[in-house]
Amino acid sequence: MTNREPAFRVGDHVGWNSEAGHVAGTIIAVHTSDVDFHGYTHHCTPEHPQYEIRSDTTTHIALHKGTALHLLGG
Repeated sequence: MTNREPAFRVGDHVGWNSEAGHVAGTIIAVHTSDVDFHGYTHHCTPEHPQYEIRSDTTTHIALHKGTALHLLGG
């Protein structure tokens, strides 16, 4: 068994759960080194990247670990 996180790419359509329910969006960037986002430093490495995602229904941009995401059909 491996601890490897799922790998996603720019353009992938993904979903995740939020306080407001299920959200879907498109990955617009993959961060593999630390990045400041909304006043918080997100720690990223090539082994544990974080994904910048634009919501399908709003202009909201979110940053999530791969373990929080799932690939949507398409």
